[in-house]
Amino acid sequence: MNLSLSHKERSMQQPDFESRHFLQSHVADTLAFYDRHAVDPQGGFFHYLKDDGSVYDRSHRHLVSATRLVFTQAMAYTHTPHTPHTRQERYLEQARHALSHLERFRHPHGPLAGLYAWTLRDGQIEDGTVMAYGQAFVLLAYAHAHRVGLCDAQQVAQAFERMERAFFEPAHGAYADEITPSGELIAYRGQNANMHMCEACLAAYAATGQAYYLERARLLIDRFVFGLAQQSQGLVWEHYHQDWTPDHDYNRGNRDNIFKPWGFQTGHQTEWAKLLLIAHAIEANPDYVKRAAELQKAAWTHGWDGEHGGLIYGFDPDMRPYDSDKYFWVQAESFASAWRLWRVTGDEAFRRQYHAIWAWSWEHLVDHQYGAWFRILAADGKKLEDTKSPAGKVDYHTMGACWDVLEAGGLRP
Repeated sequence: MNLSLSHKERSMQQPDFESRHFLQSHVADTLAFYDRHAVDPQGGFFHYLKDDGSVYDRSHRHLVSATRLVFTQAMAYTHTPHTPHTRQERYLEQARHALSHLERFRHPHGPLAGLYAWTLRDGQIEDGTVMAYGQAFVLLAYAHAHRVGLCDAQQVAQAFERMERAFFEPAHGAYADEITPSGELIAYRGQNANMHMCEACLAAYAATGQAYYLERARLLIDRFVFGLAQQSQGLVWEHYHQDWTPDHDYNRGNRDNIFKPWGFQTGHQTEWAKLLLIAHAIEANPDYVKRAAELQKAAWTHGWDGEHGGLIYGFDPDMRPYDSDKYFWVQAESFASAWRLWRVTGDEAFRRQYHAIWAWSWEHLVDHQYGAWFRILAADGKKLEDTKSPAGKVDYHTMGACWDVLEAGGLRP
């Protein structure tokens, strides 16, 4: 980063988005923001950071942040070149630090023993709800911890088996969603936890080579992308009743629930596209490529803001914008899927999407003053808040997308 330029000048000076050096440098800049501000010497990491890195809640911890920090630190160790001038060994130690802290979320006894609570306050369980979404990220964390030698394959298997026992419904080929602190499985069903379980299973397969993880990922792909999507105009709907029929009213009008938003989520269409292409890279499946392209094209057609640029958060069943705010993760997942699609199909339209998303994000969402990405902007690119990293963010999506593009290849030096 050229520090002699103003923040505005840096945002306008676009780098080579197809350069390995750019992606690696951008990840390094993002990691540096968290290195400076997020590490809690008393255990784990701070989960609530303002734009300038100041901590605005020192005692609260969220399971999603805790798991994703294992991922970011383990991936940083994996992808950082080992030279005397890099922080590679520090990332391994921070991944170990994050993994150790993650175990504080475990219910020690009772009907939820062994499962992971949703939040902690001052090191004690605050919200004991067990969310399938969170347990999926526990598996993802252990998969990446195993990849860098911080745990064995049996610990990965144990994380998978806990999720199976608590949530898997064989008759439906999918996972239920939530267990109350008293141990009751609620009736709500949703795709989001299942999508991230697919992601976690692909990571577990990559880390261990155990075929049953890949088989489970394929089952979830078949269920959600090829099966349930046929009830929703070929796209992935978010919410379902207990019998897995679409629930079109759940959270309608509620834009505050970031884990269970209403409508077609632009970024979830592209995130599924990315997962399809990762599975295709393991074992070629033309149907996966076709569906990935369909989802990406739909997200672009209905999600790209032709007036202001950037991809909107969500659109309704009539394909009209529902929430036109611009979220960091939507852009990140979508440039990763666009790049993979270009690599697999050779269709220049996807390459142009990759560049358009990056160009808009570089100008508006990347914080060229303090580092990392802003979480959310208004439709016209104006700031809406000063919280850089609230619960769940930790720039898992942005760094993860860069690493995904690096792994997909086809880049200049």
